Amino acid sequence: MTSHPWHRDGRLHFAVGVEDTFVPQSRPGERAIDEYALTEHYDKWHGDLALASDAGAELVRWGVPWHRIEPGPGRWDWSWLDAVMDRFAQLRLRPVVDLMHYGTPLWMDGQFANPDYPKRVAEYGAAVAERYAHLGVTDYTPVNEPMIHALFTGEYAYWPPYLSGPEGLSAMAGQLARGFVQTQRAIGDVLDDAVFVHVDAGMRFTGDTDAPEHREHAARLKEQVFLVEDLVTGRVGDDHPLAPFLRGHGWGDGDFAWFAEAPVRPDVVGVNYYPLHSTEVFEAGVFHGGGFLDPRPVRDDGTAGLAELLRGAAERYGAPVMLTETCVTGTVAARLAWLDESVAALHDLRASGVDVVGYTWWPLFDMYEWTYRHSQEPREAHRLTMGLWELQERADGLARVRTPIADRFRHHADRAAAQAIR
Repeated sequence: MTSHPWHRDGRLHFAVGVEDTFVPQSRPGERAIDEYALTEHYDKWHGDLALASDAGAELVRWGVPWHRIEPGPGRWDWSWLDAVMDRFAQLRLRPVVDLMHYGTPLWMDGQFANPDYPKRVAEYGAAVAERYAHLGVTDYTPVNEPMIHALFTGEYAYWPPYLSGPEGLSAMAGQLARGFVQTQRAIGDVLDDAVFVHVDAGMRFTGDTDAPEHREHAARLKEQVFLVEDLVTGRVGDDHPLAPFLRGHGWGDGDFAWFAEAPVRPDVVGVNYYPLHSTEVFEAGVFHGGGFLDPRPVRDDGTAGLAELLRGAAERYGAPVMLTETCVTGTVAARLAWLDESVAALHDLRASGVDVVGYTWWPLFDMYEWTYRHSQEPREAHRLTMGLWELQERADGLARVRTPIADRFRHHADRAAAQAIR
């Protein structure tokens, strides 16, 4: 693997991602979710990484299963992860290591609400960074989609620790942000050349946002999208639009002071954008709580929404931006069309002066919807056709079936690499 600062070399880099949601806790009526187990990646990782290379990807957004490598506090099992990281090096693929993708280890009582969570997650992040420094693994996302984390664990009571309401949201945003800061600092102490890719879900809100029954809620949501990133970068003071909300739901002067004194910066700001889901519509006279259980209607704003979110992130944080997840769930033809349209949109943004450094198709192969957790149906009932390769049930396990999207992705990746050489 190379060690050049890829995010500053002027190129558009192509990446793929392996879906890595881990919520290992279960309870009656709720199954654990481990996407590596569901997709059989724990067994097929060697070939899966070769697929990424075959598709022409330079980077792979890939997550570490914390619950597997630290099965007990301070007790590490590196055997599987060592082999995977060696494979990355062998293939000359650059992992952007996703340290936290929704789930804590089973031994952590209270999960994100555990007072030791920020310290524990930082120790884990530093341990991973130190172990693989010799392989040139330098690129890290401390926590993927922290605001989605905060919503699902702190407002919707959908994932552990099942907090709810504005108090739960405020508490989880604070805990996740503290862990984020401490993890980045701990990795920075280990790696002088670390590259930090901060990733959150791009969300847009449109429709009747100024209707009296929606105005206050919509205004909060538009700022809430940025809350964790604003916290970790030291942007949340008393003049922040969400300061009254936080103060009204458990935050005191000490909380604000902690983040003001300990900011961390992104080297790259990642935006996850799904055209079929990322724009929510408010309707006058109709109330939807929002979220997984009571979703608002959505609108497909295509590349216009994508461009708006990437441009806004670049302006807000003054850093290079990357499309860190995108796809459509649908037919091969629909996926091909979105791949072409979204890649063209990124080239247009770059031509207009926006510092866009990366494009990520997510996922490399199909994944299973989070509804699997609350279902008793077999995994195939929850498969989402999203990948460059589709998953097909066979007697000997899940086959990876190549689609024309993989070839088209390779075309775009090779073309970008060739243009950079000229």
